[in-house]
Amino acid sequence: MAVLALPGVPPFELGIPSRVFGSAEDADGRALYEVVICTADGAPVLSDAGFTVQPAAGPEALAAADTVVVPPTHAMPELGRGGPLPTEVAAAIAGIRPGTRLVSICTGSYVLAAAGLLDGRPATTHWNLAPEFRRAYPGVKLDEEVLFVDDGDVLTSAGVAAGVDLCLHMIRRD
Repeated sequence: MAVLALPGVPPFELGIPSRVFGSAEDADGRALYEVVICTADGAPVLSDAGFTVQPAAGPEALAAADTVVVPPTHAMPELGRGGPLPTEVAAAIAGIRPGTRLVSICTGSYVLAAAGLLDGRPATTHWNLAPEFRRAYPGVKLDEEVLFVDDGDVLTSAGVAAGVDLCLHMIRRD
């Protein structure tokens, strides 16, 4: 499992998949998931809390992963207007293998939508940003009334802590 840390990532949401999946074990105490924090270019990124996140990997982790988790970013306001992804982020996402399970936490859905990966699919995002999201990505079937949406190989959560519920749901489903 690769977790994509983008510039402006909130530490709480970045930590959700690491803590939830990283502590999931089978009955014999063996880890159920290997979680790797990566960035689009392998370089450190600045979190929205002002500290640097040092990734364990770069975009190669996205290409190798069976699940890619995208937490939110507060450093790409152009996505709220339907703007393009930064080139290195678009290239990293384009390298994800077809059939890879895609997961967004909170407004990480903006990244998936900007990449065209939510077109025609049901999804959710932070309720407070639903009107903006709808305007920016009209091809997404947005439901802001739910904690998360499980559309098989694409899963999205609502705001902040709903990411915990989504990750627990995924463990139960797996």
